[in-house]
Amino acid sequence: MGNYRKIILMNGHDEAVRRFHPWIFSGAVKSADAGIKEGEWVEVFAEKGPFLASGYALPGSIAVKICSFKQVDPDQEWWNEKINKAYKLRQSAGLVNNQDTNCYRLVFSEGDLLPGLIIDFYNGTAVFQSHSAFMHDAKALITAALKVQYGESLKAVFDKSSDTMARYTDFKLEDSYLFGQSGTEDVIENGLHFHANWEEGQKTGFFLDQRENRKLIQRYASDRKVLNAFCYTGGFSIYALTAGAKLVHSVDSSAKAIEGVRRNVELNGLNDGRHEVFTMDAKQYLDEMEEQYDLIVLDPPAFAKHMDARHKAIKGYVKLNRQAMEKIAPGGILFTFSCSQVVDRQQFYSAVTAAAIEAGREIKILHQLTQPADHPINIFHPEGQYLKGLVLMVY
Repeated sequence: MGNYRKIILMNGHDEAVRRFHPWIFSGAVKSADAGIKEGEWVEVFAEKGPFLASGYALPGSIAVKICSFKQVDPDQEWWNEKINKAYKLRQSAGLVNNQDTNCYRLVFSEGDLLPGLIIDFYNGTAVFQSHSAFMHDAKALITAALKVQYGESLKAVFDKSSDTMARYTDFKLEDSYLFGQSGTEDVIENGLHFHANWEEGQKTGFFLDQRENRKLIQRYASDRKVLNAFCYTGGFSIYALTAGAKLVHSVDSSAKAIEGVRRNVELNGLNDGRHEVFTMDAKQYLDEMEEQYDLIVLDPPAFAKHMDARHKAIKGYVKLNRQAMEKIAPGGILFTFSCSQVVDRQQFYSAVTAAAIEAGREIKILHQLTQPADHPINIFHPEGQYLKGLVLMVY
């Protein structure tokens, strides 16, 4: 193994890493070799000597993010093995070489013990997003590993890291192709067609984490009036239309997102008069709407990205869900979600319960939803369960 700099933990402060949690907080550190730089590969030891983990150094409250609980060299062979392991998990989930779905998440940060790295695969294009200096510096190794894994079926690798690196580091980057030059493409999800704009769209271009929840709406949408609030590019709208919804209204404050909705409706041949778009704030729309819908989807962006905003976010979820519950038709179905990582499942459920009390409606839980298998939750890192959802019957 390489001669890497060391970090020593205080006695009694190594319980979390011994339980395989992938974060080491700065308060647990007793000493560190001099001159460790952000993103540098380090080895972590207990105060009395035993090796504990390998990972990369960070300058904030989290001092190390762990990538292995063995002593390893993060070289090309190691990256090839990590990408192959992630690939096999998606293969086991039935997502590789699937004619009905050709887009999925290949690497999900701590879920694949690669914290700070997201890779989404869109029909031959891998969209890479780094959240740390280490992952940014490893992009050539990662690209080479993707070439080994996919061979000729890999058409391009696009680095979509400018926003995340600006948020988490001092790096100033421009998004660019690391390999190939594919442009934006249409992809297939559960047999339906969507435009995945990874060059200009939010995140990596499409919200892959709602794949199974979008399909579930088909069970309930037939002959219903559907509102898709915070619709982005209209995933839930397309599924509802194909399931025979009476009408579907898609609402988003982004004009670019609404353009994406229209394009996806056209891609699937659903321009039959049942769909209408509204470019406006979804919360305002809920407040002012006169149409009585009998299926509403609430899939807002994260209300809280850090702990300081959690209380305000919970209040936001209460208000948003109360608005929908008060106005939905009797016997209506409400799909409601939170993607705020700092709001855990119980806190979200409690917010929805508070909304139900304030709305004064009788409500039953039909489904409890989460993220799909290509967004795996590391059992030692429950914080990775960021997507929470409920399907409710509202009387």
